[in-house]
Amino acid sequence: MAAMADDPHLWLEEIAGEDQLEWVRGHNEPTIAEFGDERFEQMRVEALEVLDTDARIPYVRRRGEYLYNFWRDATSPRGLWRRTTLDSYRGETPDWDVIVDVDELARADGENWVWAGAQVIDPDYSLALISLSRGGSDAAVVREFDMTTRQFVPDGFELAEAKSNVTWEDHDTVLVGTDFGPGSMTESGYPRVVKRWRRGEPLSEATTVFTGPPTDVIVSASVDRTPGYERTLLHRAIDFFNEQVYQLRSGELVRIDAPTDASLSVHRDWLLIELRTDWLTGKESYRAGSLLAADYEQFLDGAADLAVIFEPDEHRCLHQYAWTRDRLVIVTLADVASRVEIVTPGTWKREPVAGIASSTNTVITDCDNTGDEIFLDSSDFLTPSRLLHGTAGGELTEIKRAPSFFDATDLEVSQHFATSDDGTAIPYFVVGHKHDTAPGPTLLGGYGGFEVSRTPGYDGVLGRLWLSRGGTYVLANIRGGGEYGPTWHTQAMREGRHKVAEDFAAVARDLVERGITTVAQLGAQGGSNGGLLMGIMLTRYPECFGALVCQVPLLDMKRFHLLLAGASWVAEYGDPDDLEDWKFISEYSPYQNISADKRYPPVLITTSTRDDRVHPGHARKMTAALEEAGHDVWYYENIEGGHAGAADNAQTAFKSALSYSFLRRMPGDRLNWPANDA
Repeated sequence: MAAMADDPHLWLEEIAGEDQLEWVRGHNEPTIAEFGDERFEQMRVEALEVLDTDARIPYVRRRGEYLYNFWRDATSPRGLWRRTTLDSYRGETPDWDVIVDVDELARADGENWVWAGAQVIDPDYSLALISLSRGGSDAAVVREFDMTTRQFVPDGFELAEAKSNVTWEDHDTVLVGTDFGPGSMTESGYPRVVKRWRRGEPLSEATTVFTGPPTDVIVSASVDRTPGYERTLLHRAIDFFNEQVYQLRSGELVRIDAPTDASLSVHRDWLLIELRTDWLTGKESYRAGSLLAADYEQFLDGAADLAVIFEPDEHRCLHQYAWTRDRLVIVTLADVASRVEIVTPGTWKREPVAGIASSTNTVITDCDNTGDEIFLDSSDFLTPSRLLHGTAGGELTEIKRAPSFFDATDLEVSQHFATSDDGTAIPYFVVGHKHDTAPGPTLLGGYGGFEVSRTPGYDGVLGRLWLSRGGTYVLANIRGGGEYGPTWHTQAMREGRHKVAEDFAAVARDLVERGITTVAQLGAQGGSNGGLLMGIMLTRYPECFGALVCQVPLLDMKRFHLLLAGASWVAEYGDPDDLEDWKFISEYSPYQNISADKRYPPVLITTSTRDDRVHPGHARKMTAALEEAGHDVWYYENIEGGHAGAADNAQTAFKSALSYSFLRRMPGDRLNWPANDA
């Protein structure tokens, strides 16, 4: 009762109660009525055309002789899991062999299935463990599937709905972490027990392999079935950024004794160590953000020499890496522009990949770790994706190109730097119109957390619904992200969290000072951790914005660790139950900092009932409290969608159109949209 007295809106945390869902419906209806006009409908249709078009690139993953793809379109909104050959894939109309039709499966089962992935056993790829989510939540059902008969295996491996992890040990054995009953899940809601489950035995009789304490985030297993390199690794995530990794050898656990906050990967003879903080070994010092390599067996024996593959500087950081059989492919960022290189193990010599334009966003979409094939995707704000295919160290050729979804003739991209409160230069990209001299409607996006890098890629929906209608888009590369390596993130964790908001506000002010926009014409949008950022902008920097869109957000930072997966993020934000931590968290927690005396810009808050990662109670309670304080707040909650906020392309298009419809009407005619926009 004391909690309810402190928080009168606590009742909205009950996700599916009738009173709570009635509250949701009572808020959805006026939002749709207000913004679901003809312009909204036009934008919804345009967004859906982008998302559903057959001209999109069907990205693939190689498994043996086939390339696999998961595809959604207008006729298959839940999606098709399908495969083809490379020769067929090179053509304009590949011959796709459908393995699973999720729409048909959902109809047959009477379930709202959303595809959540498949674990396929190698090297013969004869069996799969398919995960299916109800409505897009993280919790999923797992069912064994026979790739030859195209049928689910009768009496095969099957897990009830839970946040499970499962991997093949052999054709008749899996290693599984799931909800085994009371005490089997961590405080974050993930498995803390890994068991060996043999075909034909009840799950209750599976034998325990490893158990972590309840305070861990998750315990999981991975199995490398490469002939000659068979290894079983057990992973104990102590918190979001620290992990202990063990190899299971003859029933004994052998620790891979690297820093717990480093990312480890093992491929054939090699161990890779990506450092998040500086590492002093006693002999050498290695800088945070470096990628190191060692002979795996020698490292376990304590006798390995460490080779430095990559070391960052003030402009460059490691962004991505993946193995072919005998080469390492790495992607680095230099002031947020990509560079791709091929590395030869042993000498660790790096060679740049030719044929990739500068100032692009290039990422690895697939590497064949049993051969030498690589797929790279390259784009920028104005150039649709090009899918490049070739071999590591060989020539790359373009085999697919995405269509243009908007006319970019009048658009240009520039990079600027704003000065944050502590003097740090914060980069941001502006996608604007070449001949605009007057300030115009501008949308600012950012994330700022968990070392997630925001890079300048092509977005057809953004282009059609915002840029082509005269708007300017800005991407802020604020601290908390990984655009300049791990230190760009670590300095903004916990008590440094204020730097994220200061950086974003500095970019907002810089846009106005440069004459790109005005406060009244500046909107901002962010989701999840970026939704938290929007909540902070609303309550601490309301004078900087004309409108805000806050999606699937964290907002009540007093209780975030008690809701769903929230406990796993204590390492990022701090522990609200610790008085010292609460001192700095309470300074920015949006829900606790709502003022009835300040003037806030209008805000649209959206979430999903089926989001089992960030609790929808954050968005509900914030909306109720803002209404109570007399502020202009709009709310929409999708019944499906999980943390993505949408379960299919139609829901994504609806959500996008709603956000842009809101941004274009708030704050009214001050946005100065072109008169000929229908």
